[in-house]
Amino acid sequence: MGKSTLFNRLIGQKWAIVEDKPGTTRDRLYGEAVWGDREFVVVDTGGLEVIPRTRDGRFKARPLAEDSRDFIQEMQQQANVAIREADVIVLLTDVSDGVTPADRQVAELLRAQKKPVILAVNKVDNKQRETDALAFYELGLGDPIPISALHGTGTGDLLDAIVAALPLPTEMEEEEEEEQIRIAIVGRPNVGKSTLFNALARSERAIVSPVAGTTRDVVDTEVKWEGKRFLFLDTAGIRRRGRIERGVEYYSVLRSMRAIERSDVVLLLIDATEGVTAQDTHIAGYALDRFRSIIIVVNKWDLVEKDAHTMVEYTRRIRHELNFIDFAPILFISAKTGQRVSRIFPLVEHVYNERFVRLPTSKLNRIVQAALMAHTPPVKGTRQLRLYYVTQPAVDPPTFVFFVNDAELVHFSYQRYLENKIREQHPYDGTPLRLIFKSHEGRKKKKK
Repeated sequence: MGKSTLFNRLIGQKWAIVEDKPGTTRDRLYGEAVWGDREFVVVDTGGLEVIPRTRDGRFKARPLAEDSRDFIQEMQQQANVAIREADVIVLLTDVSDGVTPADRQVAELLRAQKKPVILAVNKVDNKQRETDALAFYELGLGDPIPISALHGTGTGDLLDAIVAALPLPTEMEEEEEEEQIRIAIVGRPNVGKSTLFNALARSERAIVSPVAGTTRDVVDTEVKWEGKRFLFLDTAGIRRRGRIERGVEYYSVLRSMRAIERSDVVLLLIDATEGVTAQDTHIAGYALDRFRSIIIVVNKWDLVEKDAHTMVEYTRRIRHELNFIDFAPILFISAKTGQRVSRIFPLVEHVYNERFVRLPTSKLNRIVQAALMAHTPPVKGTRQLRLYYVTQPAVDPPTFVFFVNDAELVHFSYQRYLENKIREQHPYDGTPLRLIFKSHEGRKKKKK
């Protein structure tokens, strides 16, 4: 019908997955729209499957994508929650189908909500269809607004109607918002991301299922903890590139990568019953490349047989297999039982704050001088690396610029050595450091 296409059009971004199959959208997907001087949240849903009635009087769902049939009830629940939360409801119909029994039944349901309902008739892209759209007056929801979600025709009129129906902003909404920490929950399929997401959000905002790949779109939920705002991004499971199917799953992976890029802190979920896999390493590397803070969350800890040494041994293995993010804290939890889940909030806040720690230039240069005395810089051919000066010009992530005689002489191992020396002064828990080496041309010319 085009709900996700319209959602993308209204928010001006391609967030929702658009696929020509009923049932592609499962969870509620939230996005921000701006029209005139008003900002508001638009919610995309999986739709209401209340069509048509069977002979015994029950509703029968229309045909869905094969892999969505098991989620009809959950999809219905998500749509119903969105209706309850909404200030304004947009009923999207399809002019090419005409007025259907389903449209009449949904219109009846929405009238009972006693909320403003705007009727939009989609796929109106020629004069004949403009005339056909008039038939939707039958639904008794006021003037039908003809639009084409695909081409954008009529969406301005729709936005005008939405803004006119919105309640006036309260003083609280007009106040400047406090800082918000954005957290991406990432990991392989079926490690418990949605279960953790719901435990943190304290509501069934995302569908939880043991079927790998249930979550498709990125679903954002804000949670307040001790007066602070946390925005959790629930993402689809990321699979090895060779196993990604084209279509819906392919675009789900792209959105998971995009969630990492949108985040401040990444919760890397690992299945305790399986241990660290090559794909976990790949995901961690992707987050590291984008300088996102990382917390390793070992889920399903309740399913592991334990003794006094289990956690220590498990930690040792993780540190060995993910040695390139040895700065990342490790937390053992059970999202299903809630074990240690509450520790995520203070740990996320701590790791986030580490992104903004700035070391004085004088201290940094003392660190470098001590490092040079303890370990002579490498030699390449007849030339030896010389470090002249270091400063920290930026935070988020912490960025250090080293002025050297020749940046090409800096070997990766020596760069790692210098990073470790900085972390000895301040650990920067969970936070990657960006080290930049610049050839100091002035020094070179002075030597000639």
